[in-house]
Amino acid sequence: MSYDFDLFVIGAGSGGIATARRAAEYGAKVGIAEFDRLGGTCVNRGCVPKKLMVYASHFPDVFAESQGYGWSPVESNLDWEKMITVVNNEVTRLNGIYQRMLDNSKVEVLQGYGKFVDPHTIIVGERQVTADKVLIAVGGKPVRPNILGIEHAITSDDIFHLKEQPKRIVILGGGYIGCEFACILKGLGSEVTQVIRGDKILRGFDEDIRSEIQQSMINHGIRILNNIELIAIDKSAEGVKVTVKGSGDSEETVVADAVSLAAVGRKPNTQHLGLENTTVQHRDGAILVDEYSRTHEENIYAVGDCTNKINLTPVAINEGRALADTVFGGKSRIMSYANVPTAIFTTPEAATVGLTEAEAREKYGDAVKIYRSRFRPMYYTLTGKDEKTLMKLIVDQNTDKVVGAHMVGNSAAEIIQGVAIAVKMGATKADFDATVGIHPTSAEEFVTMR
Repeated sequence: MSYDFDLFVIGAGSGGIATARRAAEYGAKVGIAEFDRLGGTCVNRGCVPKKLMVYASHFPDVFAESQGYGWSPVESNLDWEKMITVVNNEVTRLNGIYQRMLDNSKVEVLQGYGKFVDPHTIIVGERQVTADKVLIAVGGKPVRPNILGIEHAITSDDIFHLKEQPKRIVILGGGYIGCEFACILKGLGSEVTQVIRGDKILRGFDEDIRSEIQQSMINHGIRILNNIELIAIDKSAEGVKVTVKGSGDSEETVVADAVSLAAVGRKPNTQHLGLENTTVQHRDGAILVDEYSRTHEENIYAVGDCTNKINLTPVAINEGRALADTVFGGKSRIMSYANVPTAIFTTPEAATVGLTEAEAREKYGDAVKIYRSRFRPMYYTLTGKDEKTLMKLIVDQNTDKVVGAHMVGNSAAEIIQGVAIAVKMGATKADFDATVGIHPTSAEEFVTMR
Protein backbone atom coordinates (compact mmCIF):
# COMPACT_ATOMS: atom_id res chain seq x y z
CA MET A 1 0.00 0.00 0.00
CA SER A 2 1.19 3.53 -0.79
CA TYR A 3 1.24 6.08 2.04
CA ASP A 4 1.65 9.85 2.10
CA PHE A 5 4.52 9.53 4.59
CA ASP A 6 6.94 6.84 5.74
CA LEU A 7 6.74 8.37 9.21
CA PHE A 8 4.22 10.79 10.62
CA VAL A 9 4.90 12.34 14.02
CA ILE A 10 2.19 13.76 16.29
CA GLY A 11 3.86 16.42 18.43
CA ALA A 12 6.83 18.64 17.55
CA GLY A 13 8.56 18.72 20.90
CA SER A 14 12.09 17.56 21.60
CA GLY A 15 11.40 13.86 21.09
CA GLY A 16 9.21 14.30 18.03
CA ILE A 17 11.58 16.64 16.23
CA ALA A 18 14.63 14.48 17.04
CA THR A 19 12.90 11.40 15.62
CA ALA A 20 11.63 13.22 12.54
CA ARG A 21 15.02 14.68 11.61
CA ARG A 22 16.94 11.44 12.23
CA ALA A 23 14.43 9.42 10.16
CA ALA A 24 14.67 11.99 7.36
CA GLU A 25 18.48 11.61 7.39
CA TYR A 26 17.91 7.96 6.49
CA GLY A 27 15.78 8.96 3.51
CA ALA A 28 12.32 8.61 5.05
CA LYS A 29 9.54 10.94 3.93
CA VAL A 30 8.42 12.54 7.19
CA GLY A 31 5.54 14.74 8.30
CA ILE A 32 4.93 16.23 11.73
CA ALA A 33 1.85 17.79 13.35
CA GLU A 34 1.98 20.49 16.02
CA PHE A 35 -0.89 22.64 17.31
CA ASP A 36 1.38 25.03 19.22
CA ARG A 37 4.87 26.45 18.74
CA LEU A 38 7.70 24.13 17.75
CA GLY A 39 9.96 22.80 20.50
CA GLY A 40 7.39 21.51 22.96
CA THR A 41 7.47 22.02 26.70
CA CYS A 42 11.24 22.39 27.03
CA VAL A 43 11.66 25.29 24.64
CA ASN A 44 8.37 27.07 25.20
CA ARG A 45 7.30 26.44 28.78
CA GLY A 46 10.12 24.60 30.53
CA CYS A 47 13.87 24.20 30.43
CA VAL A 48 14.81 27.23 28.34
CA PRO A 49 12.64 30.08 29.70
CA LYS A 50 12.88 28.68 33.23
CA LYS A 51 16.71 28.57 33.15
CA LEU A 52 16.84 32.12 31.82
CA MET A 53 14.69 33.21 34.76
CA VAL A 54 17.00 31.28 37.10
CA TYR A 55 19.90 33.36 35.81
CA ALA A 56 17.87 36.55 36.32
CA SER A 57 17.07 35.57 39.90
CA HIS A 58 20.74 35.21 40.87
CA PHE A 59 21.82 38.81 40.20
CA PRO A 60 20.66 40.29 43.54
CA ASP A 61 22.86 37.79 45.41
CA VAL A 62 25.80 38.51 43.10
CA PHE A 63 25.39 42.27 43.69
CA ALA A 64 25.42 41.74 47.46
CA GLU A 65 28.28 39.22 47.43
CA SER A 66 30.47 41.49 45.31
CA GLN A 67 30.85 43.87 48.27
CA GLY A 68 32.90 41.24 50.08
CA TYR A 69 35.39 41.51 47.24
CA GLY A 70 35.65 45.29 47.42
CA TRP A 71 32.90 46.42 45.08
CA SER A 72 30.66 49.28 46.15
CA PRO A 73 26.97 48.57 46.86
CA VAL A 74 24.74 48.21 43.81
CA GLU A 75 21.28 49.73 43.69
CA SER A 76 19.23 47.99 41.02
CA ASN A 77 15.57 47.22 40.39
CA LEU A 78 14.03 44.46 38.31
CA ASP A 79 12.04 45.45 35.23
CA TRP A 80 9.76 42.40 35.21
CA GLU A 81 8.13 43.28 31.90
CA LYS A 82 11.51 43.63 30.18
CA MET A 83 12.73 40.33 31.62
CA ILE A 84 9.62 38.46 30.49
CA THR A 85 9.86 40.09 27.05
CA VAL A 86 13.49 39.16 26.43
CA VAL A 87 12.92 35.62 27.72
CA ASN A 88 10.00 35.11 25.34
CA ASN A 89 11.94 36.72 22.49
CA GLU A 90 14.59 34.06 22.95
CA VAL A 91 11.90 31.38 22.83
CA THR A 92 10.61 32.86 19.57
CA ARG A 93 14.15 32.82 18.15
CA LEU A 94 14.48 29.15 19.00
CA ASN A 95 11.11 28.40 17.36
CA GLY A 96 12.52 29.85 14.16
CA ILE A 97 15.64 27.69 14.44
CA TYR A 98 13.49 24.57 14.81
CA GLN A 99 11.46 25.54 11.76
CA ARG A 100 14.63 25.97 9.70
CA MET A 101 16.02 22.64 10.92
CA LEU A 102 12.83 20.84 9.88
CA ASP A 103 12.79 22.66 6.55
CA ASN A 104 16.42 21.70 5.92
CA SER A 105 15.57 18.09 6.76
CA LYS A 106 12.61 18.27 4.34
CA VAL A 107 10.16 17.41 7.12
CA GLU A 108 6.69 18.75 6.33
CA VAL A 109 5.06 20.59 9.25
CA LEU A 110 1.27 20.48 9.57
CA GLN A 111 -0.25 23.01 11.96
CA GLY A 112 -2.98 21.57 14.17
CA TYR A 113 -3.95 18.67 16.42
CA GLY A 114 -3.27 15.19 15.10
CA LYS A 115 -5.97 12.56 15.65
CA PHE A 116 -6.10 8.92 14.59
CA VAL A 117 -8.82 7.85 12.19
CA ASP A 118 -7.26 4.38 12.06
CA PRO A 119 -3.72 3.07 12.74
CA HIS A 120 -2.38 4.46 9.46
CA THR A 121 -4.59 7.53 9.02
CA ILE A 122 -4.37 10.83 10.88
CA ILE A 123 -6.46 13.93 10.51
CA VAL A 124 -4.85 17.32 11.17
CA GLY A 125 -7.33 20.18 10.93
CA GLU A 126 -9.09 19.67 7.61
CA ARG A 127 -6.29 17.56 6.12
CA GLN A 128 -6.18 13.78 6.27
CA VAL A 129 -2.87 11.98 5.78
CA THR A 130 -1.68 8.38 5.79
CA ALA A 131 1.59 6.99 7.09
CA ASP A 132 3.37 3.66 7.24
CA LYS A 133 4.72 4.38 10.73
CA VAL A 134 3.29 6.82 13.27
CA LEU A 135 5.01 8.27 16.32
CA ILE A 136 3.12 9.76 19.26
CA ALA A 137 5.25 12.42 20.96
CA VAL A 138 2.66 14.72 22.52
CA GLY A 139 4.43 15.30 25.84
CA GLY A 140 2.64 16.22 29.04
CA LYS A 141 0.65 19.02 30.58
CA PRO A 142 0.29 20.46 34.09
CA VAL A 143 -2.03 18.72 36.52
CA ARG A 144 -4.83 20.78 38.00
CA PRO A 145 -5.50 19.09 41.34
CA ASN A 146 -8.99 18.63 42.71
CA ILE A 147 -8.85 21.60 45.10
CA LEU A 148 -11.73 23.91 45.94
CA GLY A 149 -11.19 27.12 43.99
CA ILE A 150 -8.41 25.77 41.76
CA GLU A 151 -9.80 27.92 38.92
CA HIS A 152 -8.19 30.89 40.66
CA ALA A 153 -4.71 29.36 40.29
CA ILE A 154 -2.36 29.55 37.33
CA THR A 155 -0.14 26.66 36.21
CA SER A 156 3.61 26.52 35.82
CA ASP A 157 3.12 27.18 32.09
CA ASP A 158 1.55 30.57 32.77
CA ILE A 159 4.34 32.14 34.82
CA PHE A 160 6.26 33.08 31.67
CA HIS A 161 3.45 35.34 30.48
CA LEU A 162 2.52 37.29 33.61
CA LYS A 163 2.44 41.00 32.80
CA GLU A 164 3.31 42.01 36.35
CA GLN A 165 5.49 40.46 39.01
CA PRO A 166 3.50 38.85 41.82
CA LYS A 167 4.73 40.46 45.03
CA ARG A 168 3.27 37.63 47.08
CA ILE A 169 2.81 34.15 45.69
CA VAL A 170 1.73 30.78 47.05
CA ILE A 171 3.15 27.74 45.28
CA LEU A 172 1.31 24.46 45.60
CA GLY A 173 3.51 21.40 45.30
CA GLY A 174 6.93 20.21 46.40
CA GLY A 175 8.22 18.69 43.18
CA TYR A 176 11.20 20.08 41.33
CA ILE A 177 9.07 22.45 39.22
CA GLY A 178 7.45 23.98 42.28
CA CYS A 179 10.78 24.26 44.11
CA GLU A 180 12.50 25.84 41.12
CA PHE A 181 9.80 28.48 40.73
CA ALA A 182 9.79 29.15 44.48
CA CYS A 183 13.51 29.93 44.32
CA ILE A 184 13.23 31.92 41.08
CA LEU A 185 10.46 34.15 42.39
CA LYS A 186 12.14 34.61 45.76
CA GLY A 187 15.36 35.63 44.04
CA LEU A 188 13.42 38.12 41.89
CA GLY A 189 12.00 39.71 45.03
CA SER A 190 8.61 38.08 45.55
CA GLU A 191 7.37 36.90 48.94
CA VAL A 192 7.02 33.15 48.54
CA THR A 193 5.03 30.56 50.49
CA GLN A 194 5.25 26.94 49.37
CA VAL A 195 2.59 24.43 50.40
CA ILE A 196 3.43 20.70 50.37
CA ARG A 197 1.49 17.66 51.49
CA GLY A 198 4.51 15.73 52.74
CA ASP A 199 7.18 16.44 55.31
CA LYS A 200 9.82 17.31 52.72
CA ILE A 201 10.10 18.63 49.19
CA LEU A 202 11.43 16.64 46.19
CA ARG A 203 9.97 13.21 46.85
CA GLY A 204 11.99 10.52 45.07
CA PHE A 205 15.34 12.27 45.36
CA ASP A 206 18.09 11.33 47.81
CA GLU A 207 17.19 12.24 51.39
CA ASP A 208 20.31 14.35 51.88
CA ILE A 209 19.45 16.40 48.79
CA ARG A 210 15.88 16.88 49.99
CA SER A 211 16.93 18.02 53.46
CA GLU A 212 19.76 20.26 52.24
CA ILE A 213 17.67 22.12 49.67
CA GLN A 214 14.65 22.48 51.92
CA GLN A 215 16.70 23.98 54.74
CA SER A 216 18.52 26.28 52.31
CA MET A 217 15.21 27.48 50.86
CA ILE A 218 13.99 28.25 54.37
CA ASN A 219 17.26 30.03 55.17
CA HIS A 220 16.80 32.16 52.05
CA GLY A 221 13.37 33.30 53.22
CA ILE A 222 10.96 30.92 51.52
CA ARG A 223 8.19 29.88 53.88
CA ILE A 224 7.37 26.18 53.57
CA LEU A 225 4.11 24.85 55.00
CA ASN A 226 4.39 21.07 55.15
CA ASN A 227 2.19 18.12 56.11
CA ILE A 228 -0.82 19.91 54.66
CA GLU A 229 -3.92 17.75 54.27
CA LEU A 230 -6.53 20.13 52.84
CA ILE A 231 -6.23 23.19 50.62
CA ALA A 232 -8.88 25.67 49.49
CA ILE A 233 -8.48 28.76 47.30
CA ASP A 234 -10.78 31.77 47.22
CA LYS A 235 -10.76 35.13 45.47
CA SER A 236 -11.17 38.22 47.62
CA ALA A 237 -10.63 41.97 47.46
CA GLU A 238 -7.23 41.42 49.09
CA GLY A 239 -6.11 38.96 46.43
CA VAL A 240 -6.11 35.18 46.32
CA LYS A 241 -6.68 33.55 49.71
CA VAL A 242 -5.21 30.09 50.21
CA THR A 243 -6.50 28.25 53.27
CA VAL A 244 -4.58 25.20 54.39
CA LYS A 245 -5.25 22.62 57.08
CA GLY A 246 -2.58 20.46 58.63
CA SER A 247 -2.66 17.61 61.07
CA GLY A 248 -4.62 18.23 64.23
CA ASP A 249 -7.06 20.53 62.38
CA SER A 250 -4.63 23.45 62.48
CA GLU A 251 -5.71 26.01 59.89
CA GLU A 252 -3.99 28.98 58.27
CA THR A 253 -4.87 31.42 55.49
CA VAL A 254 -2.22 32.98 53.27
CA VAL A 255 -3.05 35.88 50.94
CA ALA A 256 -1.28 36.13 47.59
CA ASP A 257 -1.29 38.80 44.91
CA ALA A 258 -4.02 37.77 42.49
CA VAL A 259 -2.23 34.56 41.45
CA SER A 260 -1.31 31.25 42.99
CA LEU A 261 1.00 28.95 41.10
CA ALA A 262 -0.14 25.34 40.91
CA ALA A 263 2.95 23.14 40.46
CA VAL A 264 1.85 19.67 41.50
CA GLY A 265 3.16 17.69 38.59
CA ARG A 266 2.34 16.90 34.99
CA LYS A 267 0.46 14.13 33.19
CA PRO A 268 0.61 12.70 29.66
CA ASN A 269 -1.21 14.88 27.12
CA THR A 270 -2.89 11.96 25.38
CA GLN A 271 -6.55 12.94 25.49
CA HIS A 272 -8.36 13.50 22.18
CA LEU A 273 -5.76 11.57 20.14
CA GLY A 274 -8.34 9.09 18.85
CA LEU A 275 -6.49 6.20 20.47
CA GLU A 276 -9.80 4.32 20.58
CA ASN A 277 -9.43 3.95 16.81
CA THR A 278 -6.26 1.93 17.36
CA THR A 279 -5.14 -0.89 19.65
CA VAL A 280 -2.70 1.41 21.47
CA GLN A 281 -2.95 0.81 25.21
CA HIS A 282 -2.35 3.29 28.00
CA ARG A 283 -2.42 3.40 31.78
CA ASP A 284 -3.61 6.62 33.45
CA GLY A 285 -3.01 8.34 30.13
CA ALA A 286 0.58 7.11 29.77
CA ILE A 287 1.08 5.16 26.55
CA LEU A 288 2.46 1.66 27.10
CA VAL A 289 5.54 0.84 25.02
CA ASP A 290 8.25 -1.82 24.94
CA GLU A 291 12.01 -1.22 25.01
CA TYR A 292 11.90 -0.24 21.32
CA SER A 293 9.17 2.39 21.96
CA ARG A 294 6.58 0.18 20.20
CA THR A 295 2.96 0.31 21.30
CA HIS A 296 0.50 -2.57 21.06
CA GLU A 297 -0.29 -1.37 17.52
CA GLU A 298 2.60 -2.69 15.41
CA ASN A 299 3.12 0.47 13.32
CA ILE A 300 2.62 3.02 16.12
CA TYR A 301 5.38 4.17 18.48
CA ALA A 302 5.60 6.63 21.38
CA VAL A 303 8.46 8.51 23.05
CA GLY A 304 8.91 11.20 25.67
CA ASP A 305 6.71 12.39 28.50
CA CYS A 306 3.56 10.80 27.05
CA THR A 307 5.01 7.41 28.08
CA ASN A 308 5.73 8.71 31.60
CA LYS A 309 9.06 6.90 32.00
CA ILE A 310 11.75 9.48 32.79
CA ASN A 311 10.28 12.84 31.85
CA LEU A 312 13.40 14.68 30.74
CA THR A 313 14.15 16.36 27.41
CA PRO A 314 17.43 14.49 26.71
CA VAL A 315 15.65 11.19 27.42
CA ALA A 316 12.94 11.96 24.86
CA ILE A 317 15.59 12.93 22.30
CA ASN A 318 17.57 9.75 22.91
CA GLU A 319 14.45 7.59 22.72
CA GLY A 320 13.49 9.23 19.42
CA ARG A 321 16.90 8.86 17.82
CA ALA A 322 17.14 5.22 18.94
CA LEU A 323 13.74 4.61 17.36
CA ALA A 324 14.75 6.22 14.06
CA ASP A 325 18.08 4.37 14.03
CA THR A 326 16.29 1.07 14.58
CA VAL A 327 13.33 1.47 12.23
CA PHE A 328 14.85 3.54 9.43
CA GLY A 329 18.62 3.21 9.83
CA GLY A 330 19.03 -0.52 10.28
CA LYS A 331 20.94 0.07 13.52
CA SER A 332 18.94 -1.69 16.23
CA ARG A 333 19.42 -0.02 19.60
CA ILE A 334 17.41 0.83 22.68
CA MET A 335 17.44 3.60 25.24
CA SER A 336 19.17 2.78 28.52
CA TYR A 337 17.41 4.26 31.55
CA ALA A 338 20.21 3.37 33.97
CA ASN A 339 22.24 6.22 35.42
CA VAL A 340 20.39 9.09 33.76
CA PRO A 341 21.69 12.33 35.31
CA THR A 342 19.35 15.16 36.18
CA ALA A 343 19.45 18.57 37.83
CA ILE A 344 17.19 20.72 39.99
CA PHE A 345 17.68 24.42 39.29
CA THR A 346 16.79 25.62 42.74
CA THR A 347 18.93 27.99 44.80
CA PRO A 348 21.15 26.25 45.72
CA GLU A 349 21.29 24.05 42.63
CA ALA A 350 21.33 20.27 42.87
CA ALA A 351 22.22 17.44 40.53
CA THR A 352 22.27 13.69 40.75
CA VAL A 353 23.11 10.50 38.88
CA GLY A 354 22.58 6.87 39.80
CA LEU A 355 20.95 5.43 42.90
CA THR A 356 19.79 7.28 45.97
CA GLU A 357 21.09 5.99 49.30
CA ALA A 358 17.74 4.32 50.01
CA GLU A 359 17.69 2.62 46.60
CA ALA A 360 21.27 1.45 47.02
CA ARG A 361 20.62 -0.02 50.46
CA GLU A 362 17.57 -1.84 49.13
CA LYS A 363 19.63 -3.30 46.30
CA TYR A 364 23.01 -3.93 47.98
CA GLY A 365 22.16 -4.02 51.69
CA ASP A 366 25.06 -3.69 54.12
CA ALA A 367 27.57 -3.55 51.26
CA VAL A 368 26.72 0.13 50.72
CA LYS A 369 29.28 2.67 51.87
CA ILE A 370 28.54 6.40 51.90
CA TYR A 371 31.10 9.13 51.35
CA ARG A 372 29.78 12.57 52.25
CA SER A 373 31.30 16.04 52.39
CA ARG A 374 29.69 19.32 53.40
CA PHE A 375 31.73 22.52 53.26
CA ARG A 376 31.67 26.23 52.52
CA PRO A 377 32.95 26.86 48.98
CA MET A 378 35.88 29.21 48.55
CA TYR A 379 33.70 31.76 46.76
CA TYR A 380 31.78 32.50 49.97
CA THR A 381 34.79 32.98 52.24
CA LEU A 382 34.88 36.74 51.55
CA THR A 383 31.13 37.34 51.24
CA GLY A 384 30.15 36.80 54.86
CA LYS A 385 27.57 34.21 53.81
CA ASP A 386 27.42 30.76 55.35
CA GLU A 387 26.40 28.92 52.17
CA LYS A 388 27.24 25.23 52.04
CA THR A 389 27.91 22.68 49.32
CA LEU A 390 27.00 19.02 49.83
CA MET A 391 28.62 16.17 47.91
CA LYS A 392 27.86 12.51 48.27
CA LEU A 393 29.11 9.28 46.71
CA ILE A 394 27.38 5.93 47.14
CA VAL A 395 29.59 2.87 46.69
CA ASP A 396 28.83 -0.85 46.40
CA GLN A 397 31.70 -2.37 48.40
CA ASN A 398 31.24 -5.74 46.68
CA THR A 399 32.59 -4.25 43.45
CA ASP A 400 33.90 -0.85 44.66
CA LYS A 401 31.70 0.72 41.95
CA VAL A 402 30.26 4.18 42.48
CA VAL A 403 26.54 3.59 42.04
CA GLY A 404 25.31 7.08 42.93
CA ALA A 405 26.61 10.64 43.01
CA HIS A 406 24.71 13.62 44.40
CA MET A 407 25.50 17.29 44.86
CA VAL A 408 23.87 20.44 46.20
CA GLY A 409 25.70 23.69 45.51
CA ASN A 410 26.87 26.13 42.86
CA SER A 411 27.40 24.59 39.40
CA ALA A 412 26.08 21.21 40.57
CA ALA A 413 24.64 20.39 37.14
CA GLU A 414 27.86 21.26 35.32
CA ILE A 415 29.90 19.13 37.74
CA ILE A 416 27.61 16.10 37.84
CA GLN A 417 27.52 15.94 34.02
CA GLY A 418 31.19 14.92 34.06
CA VAL A 419 30.75 12.62 37.05
CA ALA A 420 27.86 10.94 35.21
CA ILE A 421 30.22 9.75 32.49
CA ALA A 422 32.34 7.96 35.08
CA VAL A 423 29.31 6.42 36.80
CA LYS A 424 27.86 5.31 33.44
CA MET A 425 31.17 3.63 32.56
CA GLY A 426 31.22 1.75 35.87
CA ALA A 427 34.02 3.66 37.58
CA THR A 428 35.11 2.45 41.00
CA LYS A 429 35.88 4.49 44.09
CA ALA A 430 39.53 3.61 43.44
CA ASP A 431 39.21 5.23 39.99
CA PHE A 432 37.85 8.39 41.61
CA ASP A 433 40.66 8.34 44.19
CA ALA A 434 43.30 7.92 41.47
CA THR A 435 42.04 10.98 39.58
CA VAL A 436 43.96 14.19 40.25
CA GLY A 437 41.70 17.00 41.42
CA ILE A 438 41.62 20.48 39.91
CA HIS A 439 42.58 22.89 42.68
CA PRO A 440 41.06 25.04 44.03
CA THR A 441 37.57 23.95 42.97
CA SER A 442 34.53 22.46 44.61
CA ALA A 443 34.55 19.67 42.02
CA GLU A 444 37.83 18.25 43.32
CA GLU A 445 35.99 17.10 46.44
CA PHE A 446 34.51 14.25 44.40
CA VAL A 447 37.99 12.75 43.98
CA THR A 448 39.33 13.50 47.46
CA MET A 449 36.53 12.19 49.72
CA ARG A 450 37.71 9.56 52.19
